[in-house]
Amino acid sequence: PRDHDHRMRWHATGPVGVSWEDPAQFSEVRHSGNRYAASQGNWLNNLATYMRKEAEETLPAGHSLELTIVDIQRAGRYEPWLAPNLQDARIIREMYPPRMTLRFREVDASGAVVAEGERKLSDTAFLMNSTRMSDTDPLRYEKRMFNDWLRSTLTRRSRLAAASWCIGSRDSAGGDAPV
Repeated sequence: PRDHDHRMRWHATGPVGVSWEDPAQFSEVRHSGNRYAASQGNWLNNLATYMRKEAEETLPAGHSLELTIVDIQRAGRYEPWLAPNLQDARIIREMYPPRMTLRFREVDASGAVVAEGERKLSDTAFLMNSTRMSDTDPLRYEKRMFNDWLRSTLTRRSRLAAASWCIGSRDSAGGDAPV
């Protein structure tokens, strides 16, 4: 998008950093049906700010997380052929789900890499999932898709780490105890 620098880093201070690849190459811009409208506004900065905030709240203490948006296709498309007055309107249909390719790297307090990789996120049931009728946030579907990934990834890993920590030692009564 127009106001986004290639490979810009957003809020690098703190435990979570969010950056992105060249937005001009995003599916959102290349395949939207209205390249000009798709590249307007501050939506990428808003999404990055949201992702950073949510990840900071979910991330275990002492950990850091680097997120890179490799590609994104927001929910809906522009369908300028419907009517001349709808050329700048994003049409939300089931056939246009939100999709994002996300690269991540999580590091613990000692500097050891806990997890890293690239994931292709998609929410094909985005219209069936509950969203408040009053929710007019234009990024609500992308935010929910990110939250689902974040919570399932970090929460699952935290549970596994806690389970292995508890199994590591037993107290004198035979129960699990911290080391």
